[in-house]
Amino acid sequence: MSQILSDILENIRKEYLQLMDANERKQPFLAAEKLCHEKLYLETDVLAKIVEQDPTLLATRASDLIADSSERENPAVGAIISSNIVMAALESLLALAVSNKWLDVDAEGHILVEEAELNPHREYKVLADYSQSDTATKNLTKKGASRLSLLLQAAENEFMELLESEVHDAYQLALQVSGNYAIFAPEDIAPLVAENPLLLGLRPDDMVDEELFEGDPPAGIIISGHLTHILLDQLLELAESKGALARDGAGHIILPEGDDDSPVIH
Repeated sequence: MSQILSDILENIRKEYLQLMDANERKQPFLAAEKLCHEKLYLETDVLAKIVEQDPTLLATRASDLIADSSERENPAVGAIISSNIVMAALESLLALAVSNKWLDVDAEGHILVEEAELNPHREYKVLADYSQSDTATKNLTKKGASRLSLLLQAAENEFMELLESEVHDAYQLALQVSGNYAIFAPEDIAPLVAENPLLLGLRPDDMVDEELFEGDPPAGIIISGHLTHILLDQLLELAESKGALARDGAGHIILPEGDDDSPVIH
């Protein structure tokens, strides 16, 4: 686990104990649920550092964990990761409540919660703004190319070399090269997130195969899908600039009949 996240969760644990003491041990489940949702949808730059330290968080999925109905249908990567952190923290606090005898368990080990504390439709708004990042702004002014820029440049160089000999297959070539340079592994995506935390603001946007991921893609795959589309678009622009593809009257690049310029990630 990320050391940053470990420290945050330890502070949440201490705050929960203080809260229960002040509240005469009343409503232990509701107190834990509210505390986790209000404190663990972490701001963009902090979450990016946590992801850098623990890339496995990019394998998490939204499932039914997000308690904000406005965020649930097309959730940001940051909200997906945070919702999983919230659930893990909540489970830890409930275990703490059991150990302190504030909550009981049944014969099968299931935690028993008063009905008055339970509400599956309870809303907790996601207050984190994943479109804001001081780290991303600062890194824009740094000298030298970013990790993502180097990746895109390498793909463009390979594409241009191949295009000279395969000019009539420009679109398929762009698909091939963008696929070759696609990154899927969490440990490869995490450094890009650390460099540009705004990637946590990306959303599925129908860019991944719904059947393959059962409508619930991992956070990292969402980022990968967007990066692959960015690269494909750049390669198509290059092909057009070299005369390998043309534009129609509306300014759109003309693709071979039957091809789609917005393929989904499989």
